[in-house]
Amino acid sequence: MSPNKPTMTTTKPNPSHPFFAAVYDPVMAHAERVLLEDHREYLAADLHGAVLDLGAGTGAMFPYFEASLAHNPSIDLHAIEPDAHMRRRAVERATNLGLDIEVRSDGAGSLSYADDSFDVVVTSLVFCTIPDVETALDEVARVLKPGGEFRFFEHVHADGLLARLQDIVNPIWRRGAAGCNLNRDTVTMFRNHDRFEMTEFDTLEIGIPLVAPFVRGTLVSQETSRKPWHRVFDSLPLVSIPG
Repeated sequence: MSPNKPTMTTTKPNPSHPFFAAVYDPVMAHAERVLLEDHREYLAADLHGAVLDLGAGTGAMFPYFEASLAHNPSIDLHAIEPDAHMRRRAVERATNLGLDIEVRSDGAGSLSYADDSFDVVVTSLVFCTIPDVETALDEVARVLKPGGEFRFFEHVHADGLLARLQDIVNPIWRRGAAGCNLNRDTVTMFRNHDRFEMTEFDTLEIGIPLVAPFVRGTLVSQETSRKPWHRVFDSLPLVSIPG
């Protein structure tokens, strides 16, 4: 790739949500400043080697990658975004920031990268929309090097009354929010995948109406599947920290 010239690669038809792409940044601007900044910084802290932004959207992580590059110019940035309208905005943001990053049209369940390609995979507010979470996790495990990090920041299914409300509203919400699901039990799927070990996890008491709670953490890729007794540690109580 040529320096400071992000590229957009297209392979096959993918989801298309032009209106959602057009309003996403203005709608999310306040939340990005007030609620999400610290957690995006967590995802981008001390990045190294080859990095994949899984589901880049309009490029919300790109300014944080720019800051990481200031500390470590050797970082090799890549991204995927299957929605052409979101992807186009991500490429425009990368160009404005001067980032050298290829934004491919891959879906998370079918990555066009070779095995063991990345040192770090980052995902932020993505697994609520991915159609097949297990397949996507298999793909992340495949493209991560052994010992590589999968860093995540996601909103998940709540408990109690809010959980019941999320279940009721979700069919309508999903149609209006480009496939976003309010009631994904993402944490369980992450913790139970046999190619990852959970090394960091926090439940965050932040959110907006219906979209709460949030979680963030790091999974480390294992060269082989974990033994069943590792699941004992996964059942330990989770830690909650204030937003």
